[in-house]
Amino acid sequence: MAKAASKNAKVKDAKAAAESKNWTKVIRAVRSPKTGAYAFKEQIVHKEKVKDFLAQK
Repeated sequence: MAKAASKNAKVKDAKAAAESKNWTKVIRAVRSPKTGAYAFKEQIVHKEKVKDFLAQK
């Protein structure tokens, strides 16, 4: 039974892996208006919306 259970887990993981390839972690440097220091804003975005995320201010 253990082999059948692990086989089903691999199938689910393969589907999740295929879907996860459509997502990207985007890191953008944002400058603080008070101190002038840079902070980093991180977000996981769908690959089709990366340009929209980077265009935001």
